[in-house]
Order: sequence, then C-alpha cells, then structure tokens
Amino acid sequence: MGLFALAIAPGIAICIFIYFKDKYNREPISLLAWSFILGMLSIIPAIILETGFTKFFGNWVNESLPHIAFFTFVVIALSEEGSKFLVLSCFIYPRKAFDDPFDGIVYAVMVGMGFATLENISYVFQHGLATAFLRMFMSVPAHGTFAVLMGYFTGLAKFNRNKQAWYFFLAILIPGIFHGSFDFCLFSGNAWLQAIGALLTLVIAIWLSLKAIRKKQQTSKNRFDGLADAGDRI
Repeated sequence: MGLFALAIAPGIAICIFIYFKDKYNREPISLLAWSFILGMLSIIPAIILETGFTKFFGNWVNESLPHIAFFTFVVIALSEEGSKFLVLSCFIYPRKAFDDPFDGIVYAVMVGMGFATLENISYVFQHGLATAFLRMFMSVPAHGTFAVLMGYFTGLAKFNRNKQAWYFFLAILIPGIFHGSFDFCLFSGNAWLQAIGALLTLVIAIWLSLKAIRKKQQTSKNRFDGLADAGDRI
C-alpha cells in the first residue's frame, strides 16, 4: 500500500497544482477524471508503437550514442507523446468545455499524468522504494512539463484555427524533443549526462512550463475580464 501511494502521489499532486492554477474558468471534474483515465489508456498505443519500432529496427539498434538517440527520440518520445496527443486531440479537444486558452494545459496535464502515473506504478512495483523517490522528483515532473508544453500549443491551435496544423505539429515536436533529451541522458550510460544532463533538461522544461502557465493564465484573465465587461455593458 505504501509503494502504491508513493507511485500515485506525484501525478495526483501535479494534477491538483494545475487545477488550482486554472483560476478563471475551471473545468468539470468529470471531464478531468476522464482525461486522466484516457491518459492511462494511452499507454496501450504507446506500447504497440514502441514494440513495433523495436521489432522493425531491432537488428541495428545498439548501445552507440546515435542509436540510443534514435531509440529515445523516436521509439520512446515519439510513441509516447504521439499517443498522449492522440487522446488529447481526438477526445478532449472537440469538447465544448475546452473553451478557454488555459484549457489546453489543464487537459494535457490530466492526460499526461494519467500516463505517467500508470507507468510509475509499474516501475515502482518492479524496482522498489528508491525508484519511487527518484521518479517522484525526476520522471513524473518531467512528464508534467512535457504535458504543459503539449497543452500550450494545443491551446494555441484551438484559438488560432488558421495555424491549427502547425500548432498541432509543435504540440508533439516540442514535448518530444524534451522527452527524448531527458531519456537520452538517462540511457546514455555516461554518469555526467545522467546526473547533469537529465537534470538540466528537466530544469529548462520546468522553466518553460511555468512561463507557459503564466502566459496562458494572463490570456485567460484578459478573456474572462473582457467577457465580464461585455456582460456589464449589456
């Protein structure tokens, strides 16, 4: 029970943090819960894609850095971020509740934390307490930042339909770059890259995520205030 609590705690904490950052037009709890559940289910297409990539390229993937880069950026990052984006864009994006610039971040984080929490449960029960604490401060927050960046660009797509395809592309590309960089450092086998590279990638991703959150909060506030002013005039 203790391991299970440690496995789910960081993902739930990040969901609560983002929920309370959505100050002006909070989303229905039921849809947030479904987003989290769908995020958990998005691990299925990710596994299928990763297995397919591994089988197709398995004959030449080895431990050299170029091949590790291919594995982390394409096999892992593209499969996982693509699967999360598939859920976000197909099941959440069209909903009427997705009606505010900040909503992209909120829903993307719910999806991302569903994915990361299920993944975390698997890792923690396989590897124990030390892994639980390490992933609590590294891997799960990293998934949180990937989700914020995905949600930022998905929100831009929602309210800039003439550039929707471009922002959708960025919603996969930018999180994929950070996800691939983070995993590349961890899988490199180089102690410096593992210790400093992964941490630096996470710190930059956190900085960009907090910046994106503040920017979308301000956009949401301006929109909310504008609607309120229009209502007063009526």
